[in-house]
Parts: sequence; C-alpha cells; structure tokens
Amino acid sequence: MTEPAARARTSERLLDAAEELLLQYDYDTVSVRGICTRAHANPAAVHYHFGSKEQLVAALLETRLAPVWAENLDRIHRQPLSVPALVDAIWAPMDRLLADPVGALRLSLLSRFVLNYPHVQWQSTWFDLTVWVRALQRACPDLDDTTARYRCRFAFSTLLAQVGPGHPLPPAATAELRAFLVAGLAGGPAAP
Repeated sequence: MTEPAARARTSERLLDAAEELLLQYDYDTVSVRGICTRAHANPAAVHYHFGSKEQLVAALLETRLAPVWAENLDRIHRQPLSVPALVDAIWAPMDRLLADPVGALRLSLLSRFVLNYPHVQWQSTWFDLTVWVRALQRACPDLDDTTARYRCRFAFSTLLAQVGPGHPLPPAATAELRAFLVAGLAGGPAAP
C-alpha cells in the first residue's frame, strides 16, 4: 500500500472511530486517545491527520453530512432562489435526516458541535456561512454583508437548536419553524 493510501485509510479509520464514539457518548467525554485506540492508530494520529479533536469532528460532520446538501447547493449556485426556497433547501435534508436514527444522531452532533464551537475551520462549501450569505443577498438584494451574515447566523443557530435533540418535529412545529426562518431571513412576514 502506498503512503498516501495508508494515510487515507488511517484518516478514514479515525473518522469511523470518532463517529462510533460520538454517537454513543457526549463530545466532552470522548478523548483523542479513545478515538485513536478505537481506530487502532498511534496516539498522535488525530493530531497528525487533523490537527485537533475539533478539526477531526468537523471533518467527520463534513464527510457524513455535506453530501446530503450537495444537490441543493448546486441548485443555489446555478440560480438565485427566493428566501422560502433557501429555507426549504436547508430544511428538506434535515427533515429526512431526522427520520433516520443515524441521521438524527449526526444532526444532534452537528447541532451540539456548531453551537459550542462556532469558530472551527470548515472545508466544505455547505458549512461556509459565506455561501448562504451570498444566496440570501441574491434573494434580498438590498441586504448588506453584515445584516445578511447576522440573519444567516441567527437562522442556522435557531434551526440547529430545534433539531439538536435529534427527534422529528411535529408538522405544526415544522411549519411554524419554517415561517419563522423565512420571516427572519427576509426581514418581514413569511411568504407562503
């Protein structure tokens, strides 16, 4: 096996081990040493491959969840969407994930992690707030960067707080949350 292939295999084992542990235990109780032990890797492997536990978890969330939004992101890049369509592009995959036990656990981990570690460095487009800020500005051309960024940050924080428990929301709650997000992003009453 070549060195790059061995490195990629070790990285994947670390991601798998981290996911197994983080889906069972609280983030703060899962140690780097525990992840390395579960992955049958050198105790320094997490730092070598990812730099820190936080960056390992960010990579885990990106590899497992970014593909879920890939089609919606492509659509957002191809054409400007209305604010309700932007909310739906974010919400529809979350709704599907909440219906799946592993997906719900991943969303719960995403919620806890993003809300507790807001300054982590993401690599995936979907996790970059700037993409959503630009999409919101295309939908609402009068928004300046600062206002659009605040609105996107508040919308994602609200959404993540609601999906964080990892349980599907009742239809009435989903409709109210959607209306709230649309109104908050648009800065006015929710569109149908």
